[in-house]
Amino acid sequence: MNTILTDKELEFLDDFLLNRCDDEINEANKDEGILDVSELDGFFTAIVSGPVVIPPSQWLPVIWGEFEPEWENEKNFETVLNLMMRHMNTITATLMNQPQSFEPLFLEREVDGKIYPIVDEWCEGYNRGVALSREQWNVDELNMKILLAPILAFTESTNWAAHEFETPEETNKIRKAITPKVREIHAYWLARRNEASPVSQPFRHETPPVGRNDPCHCGSGKKYKKCCLH
Repeated sequence: MNTILTDKELEFLDDFLLNRCDDEINEANKDEGILDVSELDGFFTAIVSGPVVIPPSQWLPVIWGEFEPEWENEKNFETVLNLMMRHMNTITATLMNQPQSFEPLFLEREVDGKIYPIVDEWCEGYNRGVALSREQWNVDELNMKILLAPILAFTESTNWAAHEFETPEETNKIRKAITPKVREIHAYWLARRNEASPVSQPFRHETPPVGRNDPCHCGSGKKYKKCCLH
């Protein structure tokens, strides 16, 4: 089955992530979670690249932040979750089978007739993914610091704003430094996972149909009708 999302599906998911938050009611600067597909791509890339498996019960709340959607029905929830799972599985398959073809999903913007890649959103998503198991990532270990450095340079936890006025050429140079590091990080943790469990297989997230009275996909233990459906 082809899991790659079409441009139309990516656009739908991008709109959904952004439109679930109402800026007018977010006067308290609450955590809006993940707001576009670029940040989601970075988030999922970190999750599938890291030292441990992260279940949906841990990563879904990070996506929503303090603005979990009010689902109209089961189909709406399953549609959005299925798109997310498919995109995550695409990232997994690419990094496992064709790592040299992996490219982060950077968006672009035009300023004064020049096209700039938007790098910080993807990197912020990746950092959110790392944060889910930061202790296991050994982020303070020298080798991991070196691997993560180009990514963390564009997150809110560092001085990402310092890159705001760089030329497109300078930004592209930094962007090109990120991609090989992402591949290296995946290979680094894959080797260590295989050492710890030689018979383990690459994990894939499946989204089987769920009834209203079945346990929710997110892993909360609650019935679906009383959890992610509402």
